[in-house]
Amino acid sequence: MKRHFVRLARKNVKLAKGKWAGELSSYQLQVLRSLTEHYGFAVALSDLLLLDGGWYVTHAGLLRLAARSRCNSIRVEQVRHFCDPVAGRWVFKATVYKSPSSKGFVGYGDADPSNVSLMVHGAELRIAETRAVNRALRKAYGIGLCSVEELGSLSGPPKPPQIYGAQENSHSSTGSSNGQPRLRDRLCVLIRQYNLDPTLVKAYAADFCGTPTLKEASRELVESFISHLATCAKENRDGLLCKLNSYAQPVEVKL
Repeated sequence: MKRHFVRLARKNVKLAKGKWAGELSSYQLQVLRSLTEHYGFAVALSDLLLLDGGWYVTHAGLLRLAARSRCNSIRVEQVRHFCDPVAGRWVFKATVYKSPSSKGFVGYGDADPSNVSLMVHGAELRIAETRAVNRALRKAYGIGLCSVEELGSLSGPPKPPQIYGAQENSHSSTGSSNGQPRLRDRLCVLIRQYNLDPTLVKAYAADFCGTPTLKEASRELVESFISHLATCAKENRDGLLCKLNSYAQPVEVKL
């Protein structure tokens, strides 16, 4: 496993240089190598993000670490007397049990409209749960990095908006009967173009459309989601990844 992580570190450095060209210092690359060799984080899977010159771990990366480490279980419970559904304020307690005999590592997570990004307003409950799990996992595995989902908002100068409609005017050979690209193809292009997790995108899409699954959503709702996803990916990909990671549900694993 250690040898595999050393190879992964070399791959991570190569990917990071391409993904964050001009933003990486020799020190940041050294930190990336160390994080990879100790925890097995993969840049290709968005386990780590570089924001404002610092490394941040993601919820998905922490869950993969827990699975690799054969984490026994993760218990999450709502701290009801601190919650206010009307105000959108939620607090959760997460306990990570690394082994059947573990006493548990506890982490608390809170979220309300004042400490989450505008992009995830309305998802405060999931963000609070995710933050609790992240903090408990970071304690359990000795990770000093803050997680992306724990940030109140992602800083950085806003990028000028780009119009998605311009892309829709270009016709595709895989288009529908009216000459427009099929919705499925357009969504797949976005997923590949921005290296997104298809499973998390589908979960986000279903939630956005208000349907149990994406297949049950109307064409108009899916078109609206695709436009929304394209805009978010172009203007703030890191913020979009944070949003998608909130749909990665912790899985209780028994040894």
